[in-house]
Amino acid sequence: MNILIIDNDESLRYMLTEFCNHAGWNSDTAINGREGVEKFHEEIFDVILVDYHMPEMDGLQTVKEIRKHNQLVPILVLTVDERQEIADRFLEEGATDFALKPVKAPDLISRIQLHAQLANMRSANEESEEVYTAKGISKNTLDMVAEHLKKQQEASPVDAISKDIGLAYPTVYRYLMHLLEEGQVKQVISHQKIGRPKKLYKWYTK
Repeated sequence: MNILIIDNDESLRYMLTEFCNHAGWNSDTAINGREGVEKFHEEIFDVILVDYHMPEMDGLQTVKEIRKHNQLVPILVLTVDERQEIADRFLEEGATDFALKPVKAPDLISRIQLHAQLANMRSANEESEEVYTAKGISKNTLDMVAEHLKKQQEASPVDAISKDIGLAYPTVYRYLMHLLEEGQVKQVISHQKIGRPKKLYKWYTK
């Protein structure tokens, strides 16, 4: 994991760097918000630690500037100020969480781990949605077709699935083809006494 530490206090930068080293993470530091934003544009960071009171560009301005370019990266604000109005202002600008000074290693490390995991989950969900959109697939409809198939003991033809869930035949067929391509549905050929063999579909269980 790569952490960006933005704080004008040299001793605190050193301490936070040691926290990261102890957790096995890489870190980089900036002495103020302006330098921090520049480094943010130059490298990929998983979590950003921002001090509130800094010269040139304070923590609030820094959060605001970073959020113009990235809505997902977790930003944890470090502050001695416990006033609710300050917390509200940071949240309005996009801060993810707060850690009150003096910072304790176990608390900060657990917060960083939690928010990095949540950010990864959100990123994965967004990428998944982008794939669905590119293929003309709606996740809600896909889930509906998938859940219906999971409940069925036997393989079913497209027309029966279409009737059961109330979706048009072409729509159901398209989603079945997507699930077939993803390896989540298997096709079963039913040989009829009269006429051509019929294609049936069922949820794939190993």
